Amino acid sequence: MSDQITKHLESHVKLNLFDDHFNQNPYPTFSDLRKDEPVYQTIMPDGQQAWIITRYEDAALALKEPRFVKDPENAGHEIAADSPLNPKNNILAKHMLISDPPDHRRLRSLVQQAFTPRKIEGLRGRIEEITNDLLDGMEDKDQIDLIQSLAFPLPIIVICEMLGVPKEDHDKFRRWSNRIVETVNNAERAKEVKGDIEAFVGYLRDWIDKRRQDPREDMISDLILAEQEGDKLTEQELYSLVFLLLIAGHETTVNLIGNGVLALLQHPEQKRLLQNHPELIKNAIEELLRYDGPVMFSTSRWASEDIDFIGKTISKGDLVLIALDSANRDPEHFPEPDKLDLNREPNRHLAFGKGIHFCLGAPLARLEAELAINTLLRRVPNLALACKPDALTWRPGMLMRGLDKLPVTWRRFD
Repeated sequence: MSDQITKHLESHVKLNLFDDHFNQNPYPTFSDLRKDEPVYQTIMPDGQQAWIITRYEDAALALKEPRFVKDPENAGHEIAADSPLNPKNNILAKHMLISDPPDHRRLRSLVQQAFTPRKIEGLRGRIEEITNDLLDGMEDKDQIDLIQSLAFPLPIIVICEMLGVPKEDHDKFRRWSNRIVETVNNAERAKEVKGDIEAFVGYLRDWIDKRRQDPREDMISDLILAEQEGDKLTEQELYSLVFLLLIAGHETTVNLIGNGVLALLQHPEQKRLLQNHPELIKNAIEELLRYDGPVMFSTSRWASEDIDFIGKTISKGDLVLIALDSANRDPEHFPEPDKLDLNREPNRHLAFGKGIHFCLGAPLARLEAELAINTLLRRVPNLALACKPDALTWRPGMLMRGLDKLPVTWRRFD
């Protein structure tokens, strides 16, 4: 690392995206940045220049700014030829989250019909069945890890059933997704998971080959058909889209359920309110998304030209990161932002982003969280933390905000 980068790092110590202390509770740091330096310049561990945007209005503007592009090549940003983040080295790196129009529009159109509110509502009965089956398996236990027992298996079962992934392979996807997601925007850590990426690609290749020979009534068969039609989907785009759907299709919901249940357990009056008035669940999910959202930072954007943004000059090729969880605690937009209020209205949070990259799976994540949390509170009315809050640990990485484990206990299981 050059002396210049070292000096810059030493002078920019407010925000270390990979620091355990920051991950444990990023909100005091976000509060300081919103007050003192809302568009914050920093350097990533690999020496890359980056800007962190923390205020609500600025974040909403940045999420819709077309000059902040998702494909680094469109910003003249060169990824090292040997980097695992380079699409030439990674067959999984060609999906909607790293594409700009017109490719983004084409890729999104291929899958958006599977995620319309009407189609997602049609999954309600199956999601309720899965939730109750998972809770049935906890009845004879005195203590469980809610992440392992409910928050993870529910969304992974749902998305795997939509895609057609066999049940016996679900745990593989959790291991691969955890490892890969934690390396986002960190080329050094991405090198550590090269083997996981290769294993995942090998699995996808075999699985897709089987579906080509034996198509089914599932989403993967539909995507293969699109690939075979030539101009709609390339082979790399097919692999990348399946990867994105598997990862994004459950990662957000795992954290939404885990973070949401923790927030309710730490605010017993709000937990009782929801138990007494389960019809508040839709409001509750929006507030839980705002209060401690599942995605701490938006996926990467790069400046496609020199941009004067809120008094700062962001140079062409600079990385831009939008702190969604910070924006959702901005007191200029949300009265008493550090207070959990399930009756909060209006609640126009940014947990799922904004603009053309608004999360495609938002309706599914909302429905899964609504059913999981309401069913859990109804069947386990005395749910409680089984450890002190400061004993909880949060997963590393700068993209997602989620717990490693959430140990809980109860005195009566209905």
